[in-house]
Amino acid sequence: MATTRPSPAARDAAPLAGLARPRTEFPAADPLAARIDALGELLGLSRTRISPDALAESSDLLARVGERRRLSTDHTVVALAGATGSGKSSLFNALAGRDLSRTGVRRPTTALPVACAWGTEQATGLMDRLGIALQDRHTGWNLPETASAPWPGGAGSASRGAAHFSVGGGRETGAGLADAKERSLDGLVLVDLPDHDSAATEHREQVDRLLRLVDVVVWVLDPEKYADAALHERYLRPLAGHADVTVLVLNQVDRLPGDAAEMVLDDLRRLLDEDGLAVGEHGEAGAVVLASSALTGQGVGDLRAVLAQVTAERAASGRRLAADMDRAASSLHPLYVGEGGAGLTDPAREEFIDRLGDAVGASGAGQSAERDWGRAARVACGTPWSRLLTERTAPGGCSRSGRKARSSHVRVMGRRSRPTWGFGAGAASGKGAAVAAAAGARGRRSGPAGAGTASRSAVAEAVRGLAADASRGLPEPWAQAVREAARRGGEELPEALDAAVERVRRGRPERPGWWSAAAGVQWLLTLLALAGAVSLTAVLAGWLGWAWWLPPAMIAAGGLGGPLVAVVSRFAARGPARRYGQAAERRLRDAAADCGRARVLEPVAAEVMRYREVREQYAVVAGAVLAPRSHSHE
Repeated sequence: MATTRPSPAARDAAPLAGLARPRTEFPAADPLAARIDALGELLGLSRTRISPDALAESSDLLARVGERRRLSTDHTVVALAGATGSGKSSLFNALAGRDLSRTGVRRPTTALPVACAWGTEQATGLMDRLGIALQDRHTGWNLPETASAPWPGGAGSASRGAAHFSVGGGRETGAGLADAKERSLDGLVLVDLPDHDSAATEHREQVDRLLRLVDVVVWVLDPEKYADAALHERYLRPLAGHADVTVLVLNQVDRLPGDAAEMVLDDLRRLLDEDGLAVGEHGEAGAVVLASSALTGQGVGDLRAVLAQVTAERAASGRRLAADMDRAASSLHPLYVGEGGAGLTDPAREEFIDRLGDAVGASGAGQSAERDWGRAARVACGTPWSRLLTERTAPGGCSRSGRKARSSHVRVMGRRSRPTWGFGAGAASGKGAAVAAAAGARGRRSGPAGAGTASRSAVAEAVRGLAADASRGLPEPWAQAVREAARRGGEELPEALDAAVERVRRGRPERPGWWSAAAGVQWLLTLLALAGAVSLTAVLAGWLGWAWWLPPAMIAAGGLGGPLVAVVSRFAARGPARRYGQAAERRLRDAAADCGRARVLEPVAAEVMRYREVREQYAVVAGAVLAPRSHSHE
């Protein structure tokens, strides 16, 4: 990042200007609280869908946020972190005004965190949370002391109370001073951490633990290690979103000759820019970069002013928690945000229902019902001798005097057609035709009462297609949950379809009145033909004095009228037969749709709805509002 070297006056004012920039305060309805509540809801809704390992970091954050918000918000916890030999302990002592943290050439020197607090009345809970030992807790006073002031309650505690230490190096002369360098450090809890690159593993673990708990981190760098890859890759780059609560101090600048300090600072800003850590200069938002020397005191006053400004705002803890929430939302993004829209669309639902109808042979069953109805109409409206011939040659028919022969042709049709209701031969069409034929053969072998059977392969394919449509665009954990819900429902769906087909199997159709009228006309025409034959015999024998042409006319009228009535009835039956077949198909499709909705569609829709709920919660966690999607339906 190209940087223009500021003037000395601008350099003195830059740190304070960056911290004095206008801050957006939380309104009465705290958005951070809303984000925290949403994170709790999000984790609660996700525990059975996402692995605990994937949610562990967010669960830990939720616990940390709750702990921090229950403790004093009037205190700001600031940690001095740095590498071995960076001089952070010396800088800590310079800020405290006395030697509280041990320094020396032995490395590592700081083995345990040391804390100094200005205003200790409510800081005890914060110290306990940080795990600071009692002997390592100290109180800041208004004048530098030569001896350490022990923490109240610790060994050798003095009951002198807390006082204000002037950040400008002198005593305060009044409250509310305009110059930030003269502001009090009251409310500051300053912690000196062990070295983050210490050879001792427990030291590094303490640093990592405490860096998650403090409000502000002051990274103390030295001219030799400011570009250390471990520092940038392990800490600064992952915490790039915490720029508002980050201060970087290039210490030991007294070791740099001439303008070398400015060159190192420019290079440090370049590295920070590569890390994605925004640097706030001249009133801009971002991290503060300072130069100091704990040995000569150069820049220590500027750092005190920065800490005084941060402490006076009483907002650092909220900014830190908000940055933690942003980081958690970024890590959770792949688990809750997929590609494109998600949901059960109307076309996907309709396709699934249609495929279930095909699986139970609804279309073929409707065609079969139409043919059976037309056949029954032809029998009922045909000539008496054609009905007699049909009864004698019908499958399973009895003799002319048998019971079945005397029963209605419609009823015979109803009993005879039962095996073809679901998957009878010729009843199936489309992709499940071969399986349907086999199922129909199985039904015929089981006798007239055999029930149709849904095609297992067609049902499984329909379920897989629905699961693929519903899970498309979902993050993998939620896509897997949708597929699992569809699979569970699909396991029992074929049996449920069989039972539904059995329940809605068509019964005997109602006998239309015009069938009886046509049958009556057929009998009259038959009687007319018989009467003509008898009359013709009587005329020829001389027993009857009719004109010779009248008996043949009666025979012709009766013999030709019957077939003519049958033909007319056949054409008249086409419309009712079609409607009857459509009604049979519709009943079967409705039954299959009810099974599909109860077993598959509703569980899948519930999973999609659950995802939409957690997606809305995630939007709150991420600090955004998702627009409603009109193309998806639950």
